[in-house]
Amino acid sequence: MKITPVKGTNDYLPADVALRDFLQNSILDVYKAAGYNRISTPILEDIENLDKSEGGENLNLIFKVMKRGEKLEEALASGNEKELSDLGLRYDLTLPLCRYYANNRAFLPTPFKCIQTDRVYRAERPQKGRLREFIQCDIDILGDAGCECEIELISTTAKALQKVGFKGFTVRINDRKLLKAVLEKCEFEPENFDSVCISLDKLDKIGQEGVREELTQKNYSQSAISALLKLFDGQMTLEKAAMFVPECDDASRLSTILDASMKLAGSDYQVCFDLTLIRGQGYYTGTVFEISANGYSGAIAGGGRYDNLIGKFISEKVPAVGFSIGFERIFSILKEKGVKASGMRKKLAVIYEGVFLEGYSAAEALRERYDCSLFEKPKKVGKLLNNLEKNGFDGFVYAENPQDIKFFTEREANL
Repeated sequence: MKITPVKGTNDYLPADVALRDFLQNSILDVYKAAGYNRISTPILEDIENLDKSEGGENLNLIFKVMKRGEKLEEALASGNEKELSDLGLRYDLTLPLCRYYANNRAFLPTPFKCIQTDRVYRAERPQKGRLREFIQCDIDILGDAGCECEIELISTTAKALQKVGFKGFTVRINDRKLLKAVLEKCEFEPENFDSVCISLDKLDKIGQEGVREELTQKNYSQSAISALLKLFDGQMTLEKAAMFVPECDDASRLSTILDASMKLAGSDYQVCFDLTLIRGQGYYTGTVFEISANGYSGAIAGGGRYDNLIGKFISEKVPAVGFSIGFERIFSILKEKGVKASGMRKKLAVIYEGVFLEGYSAAEALRERYDCSLFEKPKKVGKLLNNLEKNGFDGFVYAENPQDIKFFTEREANL
C-alpha cells in the first residue's frame, strides 16, 4: 500500500489547512459583502456537457468516468472508445454553473450574482504549479450584458486579493472581439486566429522578432505579420487599436471598463490594456482579464465574458461574465512568504496528568476564548511542546493551573 497521495494531489498539514481556511474565508467575506450568493454543484458532470463546453486545451485534460455494469459491457463490445464514458470530473466551475443556471433559473434573481469555491480536476502532467486536484474561487454575474458587470468583478476580486495580503498587482484587460477585428484587418484568415493568438501571446517573452519568426514558420503572409507587429512599435494603447479598427464598437465599451476600473483602483493596484491577452478557454466571447502579482510569473486570477455558454443548454442567449482567483497559486505564494492565518481564535493545548476529567473540565472552561485540545502529560514535555508549536498551536496550559497560560511566543528556551 502506498502512503503518498496520488501525483498531482496534496496532503495538507494542520498549519497549511489553517492558512487555506483563512484565505477562503477572507475571500468569501469580501464576496458576500458585495452581494454574491454561494452555490454548490456536483464534481461529476455529463461527459457530453464537458465535451461541448469549448474549454480549449482543458478538453484534453478531462478525467473521464467509465460506464458501469451492462452499459460498460455494451460499450466494450461496440469497439468505440468514445462510448466507454458517460461522466467526467469538472475541469472548472464555469460549465457546471451554466448547467446549474439553466436548471434552476426559475428560482434565481436576474441578474444572478454567485460565488463558487470548490475543487476541480484536470489530467495535468504533475509539476510545480500544475495540480490534478485544486480549488478555484469564482464570482460570476449571469443575465446582465452591461459593462458595469466587468467593472464590479474586477474591483471585487482586487479587494479580495488585497484582503489576503496582495499589493501592487496588475489587472490586464482585453476584448476578444477587438482582437479578432485587428487580426481580420491584418488579413489573417478567421480559421487561423487561434494559432496567431498563441504566437502573439508570447510577445513579452520572445519579442517582436520571435513572434515574427514563429508566424513565418506557420506560413502566414509577411504582409499580415508586418501589419500586426507594426501595432506594437512603441507602446500599445487602446486608442491605437481603436484607430486601427474604427469600425469595431467594442473598443468604446472596453474604454469605459478601463477608465472606471482605473478610478476604483486609485494607487492601490495597476489597471492596463493588453491586446495580447487571450485566455485559453474557447467559450470567452468578449472582455477577458487577468491579474498578475509583482515578482511572480503567471496569473493569480483570470476571467472574462462568456455570453454563449448558457445558450448551449437553453434556447436563448443569456449574458454571463466571471472572475476566478487561482487559489492554489495564491496559497503557494503566501506560504513561501511565511504568511500565517490571522484573525482566528488562539489554539491551546491543555495538558493533564493522570486525571482526564480534570483536563476536560479545564478545557471546557477555556473554550469560550480559545480552541483547546487535550494531551496527557508525557515524560518528555519539551518534545511535546516543540511538536505542538510546529503544528500551529499558540500555547499550552496545565489542567491543574488553567489560569497560567504560556504562549509559545513568550516562553523561554528552557521550557
